[in-house]
Amino acid sequence: MRNVIEVKDLTREFAVRHRPNMVAVDGISFDVREGEIFGLLGPNGAGKTTTIKMLSTLLYPTSGIANVLGYDVTDNRTIMELRQKINVVSGGERGLYYRLTAKQNLEFFSDLYGIPKAEQKKRCEELLEMVGLSHVSDIRVEDFSRGMKQRLHIARALVNDPEVLYLDEPTIGLDPEISRSIRETVKKLSDSGKTIILTTHYMYEAEELCDRMVILSHGKVVGYGTVGEIKDMVSDTSVVHILTDRDPADVLKTLESDPEITGMMTCMVGGRYDTRFSYISGTPDPHAHEEAFRPYGIRTIGLDEPTLEDAYIRLTGGECQ
Repeated sequence: MRNVIEVKDLTREFAVRHRPNMVAVDGISFDVREGEIFGLLGPNGAGKTTTIKMLSTLLYPTSGIANVLGYDVTDNRTIMELRQKINVVSGGERGLYYRLTAKQNLEFFSDLYGIPKAEQKKRCEELLEMVGLSHVSDIRVEDFSRGMKQRLHIARALVNDPEVLYLDEPTIGLDPEISRSIRETVKKLSDSGKTIILTTHYMYEAEELCDRMVILSHGKVVGYGTVGEIKDMVSDTSVVHILTDRDPADVLKTLESDPEITGMMTCMVGGRYDTRFSYISGTPDPHAHEEAFRPYGIRTIGLDEPTLEDAYIRLTGGECQ
């Protein structure tokens, strides 16, 4: 399987007034294979969006090499040719014309890509059908929900039938049902042969979708490979898993000073508090924590295998997203 993206020692700096340059991307290297879903993971400020902008020719690298579909992203002689073969979907509200209908938006962007009028009608209808918006094709985008707008973003990015599609946090802020629908669409696009670069904050999304991934922290690659290979990078980690009725935040504060413990996190699952924290060496006795957590109503307590999220937190130094 050929590489469609090759990145070597890619760096991007930004000038900051009266201060040293800020390094957003710091010498990263990776490759992306044809037809795979490749994840770019990392906390806010890790360099994910900056990397997407460089690979989609929206931002020049400061140094390093980035080739997409055999094109050098810094070569002005071929940038327009490359742009015909790629497209970008960003999370958020921008990128659509709200006073136009869904169909008119797709027709407008089809014109920008020089798609013949004779082909536009069929292509726009097929794209609206694919993202589940056929029934609202003649409604103005200003009347769309956020989820509908995001599905139209995906359709808009497909008008030129790109070989490489960049999805920059496509499900951010969406409800679970719409997010699931978008993930199914991403899978279908991958099955059709498109290469997809996905940035996301959601580890379950990355684990479900991505064939391989890089994890970025402070602009550097700290993890690279399949989900299994990423987990193997923290195979020495033991995870204590505790489910309680009430929030054990006070207990976690007391554990912060233990140098052997990392990656503490609590989330709500089915109305209860699901707490996980990792020991970076040895095999701990989870029941040693039973007395401290008992006042919060323990439902289960034990050891667990590291998840992708556990690995992510360990590799990024426990940075918040």
